[in-house]
Amino acid sequence: MPKTFQKVTKHIAKKRGAVEALHEFSRDARRLRRANAREDRVARVSANMSRARQTYVERIAYFHESVPENQAPMSEDEMKDIVVRYINRSVPEIEQLQSERRKGRPPSKREEALLQRTDVENREFKTGFWMPDFSDESVLKALASWNGDWSGLSTMKFIRITKDGAKQPSVFPPKGMS
Repeated sequence: MPKTFQKVTKHIAKKRGAVEALHEFSRDARRLRRANAREDRVARVSANMSRARQTYVERIAYFHESVPENQAPMSEDEMKDIVVRYINRSVPEIEQLQSERRKGRPPSKREEALLQRTDVENREFKTGFWMPDFSDESVLKALASWNGDWSGLSTMKFIRITKDGAKQPSVFPPKGMS
């Protein structure tokens, strides 16, 4: 039985001649409502998934821009440095927002969001920051040829690196502390 709204309307229109001539409680009207509800549910779930993935895509996009194409494999210290640069990328904007704010005024929503994001990323760095393994040359090549979408990340090898320098392998997509 067809599931998508478009297929259901097409099928009913072929059978009846006009979708508008349906009775409110008929089987075909129920099929249309079910198909429409399913399309809404699928759209809502896919929007939530893409929103959840967006932070990781932006993270990889930052690394894609900041790591040169012909970069040699990095040491752990170099990887920690690039993570610190990533975490502190919004510090100039935070300082500007703080300097523009009058004394005694609460911080703006933008400033609060930037501070919160920086705090979350610092906590993640203490326990294990999820990132591509730049010590592997094949990952650097895959990052250079990455086209910016989620599915393109599946070919890369990922690690979790801590502030102490501990490095452990991770999985894609990131799940908990994998």
